[in-house]
Amino acid sequence: MKPTPFALPLALALAGCGTIGWFPPIAPEQPPAGTCHTDRLSRLVGRPATPELGAEAQRRSGAARLRFIRPGDVVTMDFSPQRLNIHLDAQGRIDHFICG
Repeated sequence: MKPTPFALPLALALAGCGTIGWFPPIAPEQPPAGTCHTDRLSRLVGRPATPELGAEAQRRSGAARLRFIRPGDVVTMDFSPQRLNIHLDAQGRIDHFICG
């Protein structure tokens, strides 16, 4: 028997129909523990950067890791939601915070 030109598309279409509804729903992905948030850090802007202030910012942000970034520093561009970046100005005061 000679295959018809519609046999392959029909077989592919029917193959996909059998799997709908058979898999349990995928649970939404939870953020990893230690995910950073900057919403509680605004009162620290303008203060001189110290290890103690960095520890406070890390605790308030919930970040698992921390790094200070000074003007002209070379930093990696990898995104890490568990990292708090503290950007400093030329005088060593906190300019702003960014998670990642």
